[in-house]
Amino acid sequence: MSLDRDRVLRTFLTDGRLVSMPARAGKRRILLEHIATRFEPGVRYPESEVNIMLRAIYPADWVALRRYLVDEGLLDRADGWYWRSGGYVEV
Repeated sequence: MSLDRDRVLRTFLTDGRLVSMPARAGKRRILLEHIATRFEPGVRYPESEVNIMLRAIYPADWVALRRYLVDEGLLDRADGWYWRSGGYVEV
């Protein structure tokens, strides 16, 4: 993990929960890529399950978090289903 990435995650996450959304796009991207790793590649998730997962991370505005993930190309959606479509994959 790079020092910058580690610093961003420490700043904006506490006990796995998002404390605030970074205003700067670069920091936000680092954070969103980290959150996207919670979604397994190749698995389709119903919107209700995505909402539960994201509400646990950012109860203040999980809907905005979901929108950010889609807008950044990390999640894709169709007909109420979501799947991981970008970001890095740890092996």
